[in-house]
Amino acid sequence: MPGLFSGLVAFAAYFVGAIGYCIVFGLIYTRLTAHDEFDLIVRQHNASAGLAFGGALIGFALALAGAVHNTRSALEFMVWGLVAMLSQFLAYGVARLLHPGLSNAIAQNALASAYWVASVSIASGLLAAACMSP
Repeated sequence: MPGLFSGLVAFAAYFVGAIGYCIVFGLIYTRLTAHDEFDLIVRQHNASAGLAFGGALIGFALALAGAVHNTRSALEFMVWGLVAMLSQFLAYGVARLLHPGLSNAIAQNALASAYWVASVSIASGLLAAACMSP
């Protein structure tokens, strides 16, 4: 039974840490974009903004899952979580570089642009997770 308890404590610590990282990621990511995700998603029901932001969050969560899986301490998790976050910001920068009107397109609810940035984000998250091997 002691192993179960320590496993539950570890689960709780990683889960709370991952949720905290997701909140921080969302707050920073929405400041990096030129469009206002909250307004577009919540008030205007813009599907493109929801898809783009959701893809970015999924991509980050995939990379963060790699960090959880491959770390052995809270400090390691914090470092690799930061690496995961930075890799997502870099992925968004690349997506925006290759599609200069990305934010305007998303604000105009252009689904092709949303699929583009969501795909880049998810691909980046998968690659980052795979690269976080011990």
